[in-house]
Amino acid sequence: MVPPSQAAPGHGAPGAGRAAGTGHDVPEFVRLAAHPVRWRLLTALSAGDLRVRELMARVDAPQNLVSYHLRLLREGGLVAATRSSFDGRDSYYRLDLDRCAQTLAATGAALHPALRGLAASPALPDAGPRRPRCGVLVVCTGNSARSPIAEALLRHHSEGRVDAISAGTRPKPALHPGAVQVLRETYGIDIAGRRPRHLDTLDGRRFDYVITLCDKAREVCPEFDGPTRRIHWSVPDPAAPSDPPGPDGRGREAEEEAEEAAFARTAADIDTRVRYLLPVLALASEARP
Repeated sequence: MVPPSQAAPGHGAPGAGRAAGTGHDVPEFVRLAAHPVRWRLLTALSAGDLRVRELMARVDAPQNLVSYHLRLLREGGLVAATRSSFDGRDSYYRLDLDRCAQTLAATGAALHPALRGLAASPALPDAGPRRPRCGVLVVCTGNSARSPIAEALLRHHSEGRVDAISAGTRPKPALHPGAVQVLRETYGIDIAGRRPRHLDTLDGRRFDYVITLCDKAREVCPEFDGPTRRIHWSVPDPAAPSDPPGPDGRGREAEEEAEEAAFARTAADIDTRVRYLLPVLALASEARP
């Protein structure tokens, strides 16, 4: 438990806090984000997924304090955690930007009805013809599922204004059928004709952003020339093997349904991250000389 001296009044457990003298509940986002440590954690996670030790360095706070405030942010739904596929003893924390947008919209509505819904969704960049294209490399291990999905969605949502490409540190022979299916059926994108590529084939290329979607790939992804910004999204592999079906084969249908659901969740997760990334890429492009 964090000593009272380290937790500002009104910013403790999520259930505590009414606006003094008003009798009204303090809006959830204000209550959670107003504490300085929690605000620094939120801003650190806005740039990508991080582990506790990385967050400790970003906010300059000890582990017990960081863990305490992460717990409050998780209980409030603003932050989620996934177990690392590289080291199962570790976890990556991520910012739930959709949840943040919803609670910000509710905060505005609580202040004045005219502010209702102003932060409900990300503002996508316009199609200004003079904006320079932004180069983005997306990396996972096999380049058969997660990174091809991200590449396709980046190109789709930016209408080609993002020069996206994907690669793998240990590419598979072919795309996973689940990735092809979910993009075609949910987003109307056909990637059936492309093949996984090795990261080594991009040696010498320059990128504005390099995004790793796999915890294992993050550990081995090389540095690239130029002022490249690194981002990590800890996205579980939807093609990870599950328990094999029973000898009578009755479990095979359930296994296929579970895999299809896993690809749908993965595509939806990546789609959300891409939609919130696009305004960032637009600002970066505008700032370039």
